[in-house]
Amino acid sequence: MGTIVAATRSPAAFSPAARATMRANRRRDTGPELALRRELHRCGLRYRVDFPPLPELRCRPDVVFTRARVAVFVDGCFWHRCPEHGAVPVANAEYWLPKLEANVARDRRADAALAAAGWTVMRFWEHANPRQSAAAIEWAVRAPSLVRRLGQL
Repeated sequence: MGTIVAATRSPAAFSPAARATMRANRRRDTGPELALRRELHRCGLRYRVDFPPLPELRCRPDVVFTRARVAVFVDGCFWHRCPEHGAVPVANAEYWLPKLEANVARDRRADAALAAAGWTVMRFWEHANPRQSAAAIEWAVRAPSLVRRLGQL
């Protein structure tokens, strides 16, 4: 008989305000993600949302361009440890610090697996300018076809 391992649960919220903040966090369709998608749509780009590019990889980029093989992530400053805005939690630090470090390690593993499978991985912080991010993504998505067209001239 195998050993039963208890699932690690988040600690109880330290205050009602912290609880409200934790409950308001969304996995997808966040404000920064929606702003980026609006800009991508304005550029004439069509994409998949929350689509797993590799079936064996447990990772779902925020925006996926399947033909161009471009996977885009919009990373939250807290959850992915932004060097500029990532706050170190004060309450329950012994729980949160390892969890946040594990998030970053998981991000690097996903980046490596996608790159090894021939995907271009693009990550943007939630505070990045959506127009600038969309312009970089548009270039990555359209560049291969532009290069092919230039080669035909």
